Amino acid sequence: MSTVNRNPGEPAPKVLEFERLLDSDEAASLLKIHPKTLQRLARQKRIAGVQIGKLWRFRASALDEFLQRQLAS
Repeated sequence: MSTVNRNPGEPAPKVLEFERLLDSDEAASLLKIHPKTLQRLARQKRIAGVQIGKLWRFRASALDEFLQRQLAS
């Protein structure tokens, strides 16, 4: 077991949390829409997504934010 020596009062190192990215099929399935519709919404900046090459990726939290905005309108 390794320990990290820190000075008293020094903050603990920040632990990075990474939200798993969903592909278009997984994300569209959650929203019950076609993957191409989801990709079009992402291109229009209506839903947050990132395009890596030809592939789109989405965070579940971004899908939830999109749904909340839709319900509020």
